[in-house]
Amino acid sequence: MSSAVAQRWLRPEAYPLFIAVGAAVGICGFTLVRNICINPEVRVTKENRAAGVLDNHEEGEKYKEHYLRKLVRNKTPEIMPAINKFFTDPN
Repeated sequence: MSSAVAQRWLRPEAYPLFIAVGAAVGICGFTLVRNICINPEVRVTKENRAAGVLDNHEEGEKYKEHYLRKLVRNKTPEIMPAINKFFTDPN
């Protein structure tokens, strides 16, 4: 039984599927852990839930303005800027 499953799924043609599903699961896991651990609106413990609505704007701003957002803030939304510049610059 297990060798039939291995023969069917452990082929080189199935590797891109494994990579895509693995990347999706990894992104979902990262988002879940990030939200549970550092999101100011998620309260896991009973003491934090009893606090009600908090006005913690500084903590929310810190959560929102993470490293990746700061890194790409002033960049143009292009995938290949060199190729775009080559085809759009009138030389």
